[in-house]
Amino acid sequence: MTPPVLRDKILITSDRTDSQVQQLSAAFARLGMDAVFLRLADIAFDSRHVSGIAIPGFDGALPAAVIVRSISSGSFEAVTRRLGILHAFGHLGVPVWNSAKAIERCVDKSTTTFLMARAGLPVPETFAVESIANARAIAERELPKGPLVLKPLFGSQGRGVRLIETVEQLPDGLEVDDVYYLQRYVARPGTTFCDYRVFTCNGTVLGMIARRADGWVTNIARGARAEPVTGPLRPALETLALSAAAVIGTDFSGIDIIPAADGRLQLLEVNSMPAWTGLQSVIPVRVAECIAEALVSHIAPAEGERPAA
Repeated sequence: MTPPVLRDKILITSDRTDSQVQQLSAAFARLGMDAVFLRLADIAFDSRHVSGIAIPGFDGALPAAVIVRSISSGSFEAVTRRLGILHAFGHLGVPVWNSAKAIERCVDKSTTTFLMARAGLPVPETFAVESIANARAIAERELPKGPLVLKPLFGSQGRGVRLIETVEQLPDGLEVDDVYYLQRYVARPGTTFCDYRVFTCNGTVLGMIARRADGWVTNIARGARAEPVTGPLRPALETLALSAAAVIGTDFSGIDIIPAADGRLQLLEVNSMPAWTGLQSVIPVRVAECIAEALVSHIAPAEGERPAA
């Protein structure tokens, strides 16, 4: 038995109704769609329903599509269950942007780097191990070639990032859940620190910004300044970003690219739940409207037959 689908409802999963959720809701409303906001934690598996999922306010029906703005932290069991809900939506034929598979690949930085490197895309030398003993062995071998950057495997917005120049600077395993994601520090040209965030959606580049800071951590959330990107570098940034999005399988994403001192570009991360406040502060593109239009175009054929998720 096929569960009913509410063709005019889009489900936005997020932990709070921030400005970006509000922008998405308004963009869908302009397209004649009703965007419903719910936390993934409040959506349940429930075998009494035909779909096997209980969505508050849907009376056993499914949405036309799902957009994931955040999942939130929690226990391993809680996060696994929430991702399971997203996998279930996909199994039921509901388009999910971004899919559970894409989110899993992005949230785990080691998997992101592995997939990009395997695809032949340029990434800094990267090592991900468990235990302080293994981390020290890598540091002793690699630090003579230059500093390393220690990042939380599941972190975002530059939180918990450390520059490692000596073995002694490696933190105790309790501070990092005994997982060490170490990446070669990329020296940059000039006297200020700069990298790039490229926003992609549905196989196109919506826009990009340069992020400049006085320190080596260049996240907007950490005080970096957003600037428009002009000049001959744009085509190379677009090509790299679209290649990374295709490899990871994101429908929309914020992709971080860093220029090395020798001018070569290297991919750092692919963000499946990116913020776009910094981007819209310097370029006129309306990100929420672009995402909404792309998703509605994707689900439009559902009048006759639902496309694969």
